[in-house]
Amino acid sequence: MKIMGIDYGDARTGIAISDLLCSIVGSTAVLPSRNMDKLLADIARLAHENDVGEIAVGLPRNMDGSEGARAALCREFAEKVGKTTGLPVRLWDERRTTVEAHNILSEHNYHGKKRKNTVDAVAASLILEGYLAFRRR
Repeated sequence: MKIMGIDYGDARTGIAISDLLCSIVGSTAVLPSRNMDKLLADIARLAHENDVGEIAVGLPRNMDGSEGARAALCREFAEKVGKTTGLPVRLWDERRTTVEAHNILSEHNYHGKKRKNTVDAVAASLILEGYLAFRRR
C-alpha cells in the first residue's frame, strides 16, 4: 500500500506519494485548487492509479499548537477527500513545512516561477515524510 501526502492550498495543492514500502516519497504533483470538484476528482484518480491506501492531509497549526481559520478549511477538505476517495484520511501537523520547502528550494537555486510551481509539491513531500517517519516509530 502507498500513502499520499497532501498540502492543500487556495491556488495549488501539492501531492506526494510514497513508494510501495512506505519508506520514501516516490512521486509528486501539483494540482490547481480553484475548482474543488475537479481537485477532488484528480486526487481520487491519482490515488486509484497509484494504489494509495491511506492519505495524510497537512493540518496548519499556529506555532503555539492552536488552530485558526485555515485549519478549519483543511479539516473540511480532508473530510471531502475521504468521502470522495473512500480512503482513510489522517490529519498531520504541517507547521513550518512551507517555510522549510522555501528554504530547500532556495538552497537549490529555485526562484521565481520555477519556485512557485514547485513549493507545494515539496511541502507535500515534507508532510508525507513526517507522517511516514511517525508510522515507522
